[in-house]
Amino acid sequence: MAGRIHDDVTDDLGSRIAQGEIAPDAVFTLAQLEHDYSASRTVARDAVQVLESLGLVASRRRVGITVQPRDAWDALAPRVIGWNLRGPFRQQQLEALMELRVAVEPTAARLAARRATPAQRAELRRLAQRLRALAAGGGGASDDFLAADVEFHDLLLQASGNPQLIALRAPVREVLTGRTRLGLTPPVPAPGTLEEHESVAAAISTGDGEEAEAHSRSHMLSVWGEVQADDSLV
Repeated sequence: MAGRIHDDVTDDLGSRIAQGEIAPDAVFTLAQLEHDYSASRTVARDAVQVLESLGLVASRRRVGITVQPRDAWDALAPRVIGWNLRGPFRQQQLEALMELRVAVEPTAARLAARRATPAQRAELRRLAQRLRALAAGGGGASDDFLAADVEFHDLLLQASGNPQLIALRAPVREVLTGRTRLGLTPPVPAPGTLEEHESVAAAISTGDGEEAEAHSRSHMLSVWGEVQADDSLV
């Protein structure tokens, strides 16, 4: 029970900060949190420690707990991404992560063509085929399609063999999941989307890094365009 209360306080306070309800440079105390959330000092302190680890707040003796500017936050932390996606900064978060994906996933695809194991190559092909089968039934916005898409991009980054690229799996997973949960993923994927998944998988399977990178970049640019178009839906 204490753990759930701690998570509730952390999630609510983090969301309020991410949504701008509590502005940068605002100062509050543990006593205020105890009062506002009817929580114990331990729960309040634990919530602040989590937010501090993510860069949202900073605690100083005789000053209190100060909300930090947005550029001080851990921008790749899944919880921060999730909070941003639930608030008025949703579009900025989607675009920022998509810009990152455009920059790094094509490189990951090139590296995967050289470093992926036979099992990883086969699994990428299977997942690409799974995505096509699900989309053929109008399931492009389904939980099954989301799961397969997350697995595909997760495995692509993992197969790169680069620890820094592999570390991006969590934020990519969060933004893919977030778009679907927000109803921004079309039931019928945009033209070329499924073909690019298959082409990336095929190029990685044959060890053609140049082709893998080119098809991944084409796919990322297409999705980037979709995300920018989502701005009209906000």
